[in-house]
Amino acid sequence: MSVVVGYVPDATGLLAVTEAARQARWRGTDVVVVNAIDDSGYVRPTAADERDLDALDARLVAEGVQHEIRHLDVGTARAAEVILAVAQEVSAELIVVGIHRRSPVGKLLLGSTAQRILLESPCPVLAVRAPEA
Repeated sequence: MSVVVGYVPDATGLLAVTEAARQARWRGTDVVVVNAIDDSGYVRPTAADERDLDALDARLVAEGVQHEIRHLDVGTARAAEVILAVAQEVSAELIVVGIHRRSPVGKLLLGSTAQRILLESPCPVLAVRAPEA
């Protein structure tokens, strides 16, 4: 059993990974970090590049957290589907997601990865939000 965390390269994504690492240490398990890249590639700010992932790996190693980073090209799949599939695959005991404040129109047009994970998760979900800038 693992703690699965959806990662995007911003303050909220880093907060989610930090909380996932804390939860994994407390539970005595590992962390599986998931970063999904869709058909738009690196145009989207949610796609981490190698530098982001190397820094994240170094941080988790320094903290002594056993982990795996999955940087997945998902094509037309949505990030929520990918995170849920990974959670199912590793029999996750917890999923950690970062949430952002968005307008109702933004939610309508873009959907909500966190909302879908909250509604469809096979295990508990912990949602974290970075303080407003």
